[in-house]
Amino acid sequence: MRIEVYGCAYSDAKMYSADAQINLTLGSLLDDQHWHSVLIEHFNNQVNFTVDKHTHHFHAKGEFNYLDLDYELSFGGIPMTGKSGILPWKNFHGCFENLYYNGVNIIDLAKRNKPQINIVGNMSFSCSEPSVVPITFLNANSYLALPGTSGQAEISVSFQFRTWNNEGLLMSHKLYQTSGGLLMYLNDGKVKVSLYKPGKAQSDITAGAGLHNGQWHSVSLSAKRNRVSLVVDNDTTSAAHALLPIHIFSGDTYYFGGCPTNANNSECKNPFAGFVGCMKLISIENKAVDLISVQENSVGDFSDLQIDLCSIIDRCLPIYCEHGGECSQSWNSFYCNCANTGYTGATCHYSIYEQSCEAYKHRGNTSGFYYIDSDGSGPLGPFLVYCNMTDTTWTIIQHNNTELTRVKTANRENPHTVFFKYAANLEQLQATINHAEHCEQELAYHCKKSRLSNKRDGTPFSWWIGKVNETQTYWGGSMPNVQKCACGIQGSCIDSQHDCNCDADRNEWTNDTGLLSYKNHLPVTELVITDTDRPNSEAAYKLGPLLCQGDREFWNAASFNTEASYLHFPTFHGELSADVSFFFKTTVSSGVFLENLGIKDFIRIELHSPTEVTFSFEVGNGPKEITVQSPTPLNDNQWHYVKAERNIKEASLQVDQLPPKTHIAPSDGHIRLQLNSQLFVGRTASRQKGFLGCIRSLRLNGEALDLEERAKITPGVKPGCPGHCSSYGNLCHNEGKCMEKYNGFSCDCTFSAYTGPFCKKGKHELIIVKKRKLHIVSEISAYFGAGSSMIYNFQESYSLTKNSSSHAASFHHDMTLTREAISFAFRTTRIPSLLLYVSSFYKEYLSVILAKNGSLQIRYKLNSHQDPDIFSINFKSLADGQLHHVKINREEDLLFVEVDQNKRMKFILSSETQFNAIKSLILGKILAENSDIDADTMKASSQGFIGCLSSVQFNHVAPLKAALFHSNSAPITVKGHFTESNCGSLTAADSTSSETTHSFADHSGPIDEGEPLANAIRSDSAVIGGVIAVVIFILLCIAGIAVRIYKKKSTYKKKEVKGSENEDSAETALKSELNVQNTVTENQKEYFF
Repeated sequence: MRIEVYGCAYSDAKMYSADAQINLTLGSLLDDQHWHSVLIEHFNNQVNFTVDKHTHHFHAKGEFNYLDLDYELSFGGIPMTGKSGILPWKNFHGCFENLYYNGVNIIDLAKRNKPQINIVGNMSFSCSEPSVVPITFLNANSYLALPGTSGQAEISVSFQFRTWNNEGLLMSHKLYQTSGGLLMYLNDGKVKVSLYKPGKAQSDITAGAGLHNGQWHSVSLSAKRNRVSLVVDNDTTSAAHALLPIHIFSGDTYYFGGCPTNANNSECKNPFAGFVGCMKLISIENKAVDLISVQENSVGDFSDLQIDLCSIIDRCLPIYCEHGGECSQSWNSFYCNCANTGYTGATCHYSIYEQSCEAYKHRGNTSGFYYIDSDGSGPLGPFLVYCNMTDTTWTIIQHNNTELTRVKTANRENPHTVFFKYAANLEQLQATINHAEHCEQELAYHCKKSRLSNKRDGTPFSWWIGKVNETQTYWGGSMPNVQKCACGIQGSCIDSQHDCNCDADRNEWTNDTGLLSYKNHLPVTELVITDTDRPNSEAAYKLGPLLCQGDREFWNAASFNTEASYLHFPTFHGELSADVSFFFKTTVSSGVFLENLGIKDFIRIELHSPTEVTFSFEVGNGPKEITVQSPTPLNDNQWHYVKAERNIKEASLQVDQLPPKTHIAPSDGHIRLQLNSQLFVGRTASRQKGFLGCIRSLRLNGEALDLEERAKITPGVKPGCPGHCSSYGNLCHNEGKCMEKYNGFSCDCTFSAYTGPFCKKGKHELIIVKKRKLHIVSEISAYFGAGSSMIYNFQESYSLTKNSSSHAASFHHDMTLTREAISFAFRTTRIPSLLLYVSSFYKEYLSVILAKNGSLQIRYKLNSHQDPDIFSINFKSLADGQLHHVKINREEDLLFVEVDQNKRMKFILSSETQFNAIKSLILGKILAENSDIDADTMKASSQGFIGCLSSVQFNHVAPLKAALFHSNSAPITVKGHFTESNCGSLTAADSTSSETTHSFADHSGPIDEGEPLANAIRSDSAVIGGVIAVVIFILLCIAGIAVRIYKKKSTYKKKEVKGSENEDSAETALKSELNVQNTVTENQKEYFF
């Protein structure tokens, strides 16, 4: 039983809205025959609802601060129907005392028969509830045996029960002069009755559902001759009936709840778990059982019972499941369902998501959408962001209005106000901004005769509001408290008398665009525009997403240099739920990471040995200890992760990715962790077992401790901790080199065929199509057309003295190879084809070709006086238009080849092992005449290569990457049709298409887009118009200028109409108009000279 309050606040008693109703529930198991207190307080729209000292505070809904009540108050029941907003519950049966309304004693008025009191029904001024004796079955071994009359042709048993368990034996009864019997039991929260008899099919009937909800439920079983009936909760309409194959007669004993341990199976049968719960009002053969007599051992027999007490406990009140987890319970424990909460653990305490994009990056994740939980196990929930994993990590949080929006007819009396709603609430945004090293947001204001401020008196015409709900009049690129725009700071405004371009108030489009980067004011939540109601006055605005860089807390670290060094912080408060997480690295064998003491309680986490981490704690149930043992040493000077959690159900400890160890808490023990000393980090409170090494990213219940700030003022402790590559260097792939940074590391991809934050991918793109984001990653790939060639020169040509007998290696020993590591991917349908060719100054070479039959051939000629060694891989034709990956590794005379996912093959060279004085690497066609190569290689070269090459790597050289991204500085020569492509990641049908970049591409900050969306609308007509314009210019010169301008205007007008039809937005029209102006202006400048 619980107490529920229904209320509403509204201005007219005749008007009722379900939206204004508030339903609250407090209390549990209040039908226990004990007194319970209830208090309801209402002041203005604040309501306090208290049941047995548990108070819920809330604000009433509605616009007014008074409660418009009916003309009467009813206690204990509803005397008349038809009251607006009243729900028809059953009348109360029980006792009231100390019943007051606004200080008036209602019971006293009733006793004195005051006329304002109306009594309906049977009511007395004494509490004389009939005495009911409940009993509690404490465990699965409990039972109650009661006598019956043997040989009766009728069986009648009734009782009430309550429990949290969904199964258990309710009653077992052996029938007269037979080996059969009746069983009544709970199964999946339903009452079932089974008649069993050897040699006969078992007969079952079922009634009720959800009967393990802790409430009292009545059961009545009657059997006469061959008919049996089962009624639950007096619901005769849902009663279950059955005809039995035999006539039954009662036995002499009824067993409730279970069977004695010494009873034989024929006397008392219990194939189920014992019942754990309460029973009362037991009746056998229509006679009530005196349970007090049972207690006095004058009737029946029992074991492990509590008589005259129902000791049921609602373990879901208060609810210890956190973050919206759903609580369910059994008799001895409760359980939390954490599905769809974003949290995990016994009480849904710990977040399943990382706290920042930086944390995701250092798990090896690439750019994409992720949920982050800024405060971990704190009250803030997870939310979706885009993590842009570049050399630095950017968190991108979108809002509901990122389009360029046009504004007209706005003035001070009727301003244009826009509100920006983000993918996270302000508290979540605040936490993310606070953790970041830097945040920014681009705000663009485009204007035509629309000012931002009044130069004469400084009164703003437009302004924006940030998270602190304060009006801001500085604009992108400027600073707080300076009413300027970026051009005013830089001194580059179009009118030097003004601090913003828009304040020049010109009748042509201009803009003030820049970054807002003062963290205390971000994000922008509101924008107000008031100066667009004059003739030809117009404005447009665009607010970019919130961009935040890095995570200061992830790298916040301290180095403990002596065993006597430590840091101290305020007391850790984690009475019911506590989690501690951190990274550490050390070379010592033991030491205490942290400790916090109470009078008796404590928590401690320590490195107990080189392979053991121990979590110790005490909450009043005796000291407990959990140890995780690592198969490898933890004092290897690499970062290791520790997470310890303790709640009222269990405690757990996890180290790195090892399986966590768990200790289950006693169901009825002490639950509060009470600490009162300072928190010591680096050693114990008694200044023993000092830790030598580094601790990083220390969080307690999701809140990070600033180790660096405290270390700055603490002797023996230094802020920060160098040496991250020893732990994270394996995240740099494909020959990428790990580079140390103060806060973290970066991957140098100079000598890798790949790029990206981990040298794993080509280039990243974030494509926005119709407001839908799509993240695409591609390899570094290029499309080779017919006759194209890309040459990478290892060294300039040199000549040898004709009479010299020295080997080439003596001249260029660094260009003499005894081993090569080659990898690439290709896609083509042409055969034969030359895939790769490496030349030497001494008629030595390496060629990789596709033969006539589509097989892969590797040809090594390391002796100019012998024919090349030829190695063929021809399990299938590789000229099938599919992407194939090839790895070639030579170690002196051993050659290993792997194609796609097939088994690695081994070959042996028969010639020399030195590749002398290598000259160049060629992809595509060999352009220079060369009579020294074999006929098959020559024929493959004459055909050239038409198709896709991707991720080409030759030892430390990445020729495609150099040609595409560093062509000005690299020793690269490119001939023919050679273009960057995404053919290394697309299907064959798309292999020749080139990549395009849309919206904001992968970047570490905002991109200056110039005039608003000047290039956003492209169509075939624009291209044709451009070509026509060039032709007209060549033929007609100055006369053609006017024609071209006229044609451009017509084209953009057509595009404006077409865009409006397709997108139906003011933005498209504005893009076109701005484009017209920009085009005309550019044309005027172009032809002026």
